[in-house]
Amino acid sequence: MPFNNIIDRAAAGALIPAETAAKVFTGVTETSAIMKLATRAQDMPTNITIQPVLSSLPIAYFVNGDTGLKQTTDMAWGNVNFVAEEIAAIVPIPESVLSDSKYPIWEQVRPKMEEALGLAFDSAVLYGVNRPTTWPQAIVTAAAAAGHSIALPAFADLYDALLSDGGLISLVEQDGFAATGHLAPLRTKARLRSVRDGNGNPIFRSGMQGKSGYELDGEPCIFPRNGLMNAANTIDVAGDWQQLLYCFRQDLTWKLLTEAVIQDNAGNIVFNLAQQDMVALRVVMRVAWQLPNPVNRVNPNPATRYPFAILTP
Repeated sequence: MPFNNIIDRAAAGALIPAETAAKVFTGVTETSAIMKLATRAQDMPTNITIQPVLSSLPIAYFVNGDTGLKQTTDMAWGNVNFVAEEIAAIVPIPESVLSDSKYPIWEQVRPKMEEALGLAFDSAVLYGVNRPTTWPQAIVTAAAAAGHSIALPAFADLYDALLSDGGLISLVEQDGFAATGHLAPLRTKARLRSVRDGNGNPIFRSGMQGKSGYELDGEPCIFPRNGLMNAANTIDVAGDWQQLLYCFRQDLTWKLLTEAVIQDNAGNIVFNLAQQDMVALRVVMRVAWQLPNPVNRVNPNPATRYPFAILTP
């Protein structure tokens, strides 16, 4: 748990001498792979928002003859909680390094901070890395619990593992969902390119690349380059991403700190910005996510119903 990391003169050496052009704030970029596929819900008015989810469906009956009695039915709803948790980072930098920079350092730093925030969110949602206890189980964990984790060696080849009956996509469909997208390590690209038919021709040669990138069974396949995917235990994550909802309690907020102290977890002052002629850029994001998993008629059992499936090596 570091509290003393800093961009010093040595680290910023390639950016130094001559004139300065320090523009601090640039546009916010979209960095989260999961947010690109998932559904953004309405921003939260409080740190906890409750959303009702359908938990049982009505049943219709045939009427027995002209005078038969019509039966009653019901429906039921349960609640899921969106709990906003904070993701933040502070980047301290000496004012002398900032003023001597040849290039606008903050414009170099800010996109990387945004990438770090997106990676922290994605890692918690997908693998449970540093997952707050108020958040749902990670997708990989929950998919395994629902019997939606399969291994490549159990199939004849990658084509069967992805597209056959009993393969990855079919696990999502068997629970009444449609696979609307995929997350995969970059290494999976090579796995896809190497799949051949009986004549030795690449199976994914045509239709593999859509207008905006790779596609599998007509749906987008994203290969994050931010270190999110663990190629050692994940080949592909397929799912109905429309079921995954995320929302912000507040969007990204940025503040330039000039007269503050930065402490470690023992209370020791690591940096005194005013006394050490330093500034620091602080970014804060409060975000929540949920997977309501509403009941459907294909699989009414919540213990085995899950809109995601994982293919492992």
